Amino acid sequence: MLYPELVVTENRRQFVRLEPADPAMDSPAPLFGLDANALAARMGSAGEPAWRGGQLAEAMYRQRLTDINEITTLPKPLRQRLAGEGWQVGRPRIAQVFQSVDGTERYLVEGQGAGQEGQTVETVWMPEGDDGETGDGSEPDETGGPEKDGPEKTWRRATICVSSQVGCAVNCQFCFTAKLGLQRNLSAGEIAGQVIAVFARHGVEVGRDRVNLVFMGMGEPFLNYDNFMGAVRLLVDEVGLSPQRMTVSTSGIVPGIERFAEEPANLRPKLAISLNAPNDEIREQIMPINRKWPIEAVMDAVRLVKLRPRERVTFEYVLLGGVTDRAEHAAEAARLVRRTGLPAKVNLIAWNPGPGIPYTMPLPEAVEAFRANLAGEGIPTYLRRPRGRDIYAACGQLKRTVEG
Repeated sequence: MLYPELVVTENRRQFVRLEPADPAMDSPAPLFGLDANALAARMGSAGEPAWRGGQLAEAMYRQRLTDINEITTLPKPLRQRLAGEGWQVGRPRIAQVFQSVDGTERYLVEGQGAGQEGQTVETVWMPEGDDGETGDGSEPDETGGPEKDGPEKTWRRATICVSSQVGCAVNCQFCFTAKLGLQRNLSAGEIAGQVIAVFARHGVEVGRDRVNLVFMGMGEPFLNYDNFMGAVRLLVDEVGLSPQRMTVSTSGIVPGIERFAEEPANLRPKLAISLNAPNDEIREQIMPINRKWPIEAVMDAVRLVKLRPRERVTFEYVLLGGVTDRAEHAAEAARLVRRTGLPAKVNLIAWNPGPGIPYTMPLPEAVEAFRANLAGEGIPTYLRRPRGRDIYAACGQLKRTVEG
């Protein structure tokens, strides 16, 4: 793991396992998470033609099949042999569903491999999104356009919030997920599997339905960088999604941002920085990671990212009542964003409460004044709508909560 010093949690008696447990020695590892090339190699090791790997990839990632016996492009005797030898798709499955009055759904998703079935991670489905992608500039059609609205669908577009770790090590003081500490990293298959499981539940048609992915769920994606980008490659190459429909949010992991800047444009999601404060003094209090990588170091790293035409970097800013929501904070934040010299926008998030977290929601008039102040400084500013607060599905509320 890249930054072991970040694993320490407030509860020092908590022993943290960072990687998935090894699969049972007498059974092959799950297939889900392997790309077509790796699947071809697996089939070759079983004495089959390499092109069978492409059939497996098509079945798992495009047809969303979850059982070897369902893959009818494979001959029946081969399916029976593979099943008998313990081959399994092993896609993460939705174990529990919570539904909000606003249509949002929060899922507890089970992981892969031995010992992971009971260790869930959270994923959120937001029909019509939360306006977080508005104004990012990377898509010529910002409104959704004439995309298909099938007879069984009640949504025109949607956003899926995806997790990259079980828990989180960054310990942002306003975030409910921080209470878990870091339990482990998710594999590439576990990250991509959340998306495919939700696609299957809602009958998403890739290439026709407008669905955005935001890697803003549990965990810090850039502290699980290889698996995060492995999942992105699966979703782009095997599922057929556009990376411009994806956004990854980081708390400011500078080495991760520097690696991200080197990714090719045909694989790189859009970038969002969780700024959340107007200066280092306040940010250190609410985001301890700022002591390691202060705001200016983060901004220097962000400048390395070569943006696509019309693309903007997003700065996420959580408004904490009386802490980060004052007029002077808006002026400072505007200066920070302007100083990057980058095409940028700000997403404002009115803090979503969680049990035992000592902050208060900002007053509606403070939220509007902050937005107006930023806009008056020439900064494109948007307010993300809270989705699923009643089921602990809103930004900063994910903690494997079993109520909803």
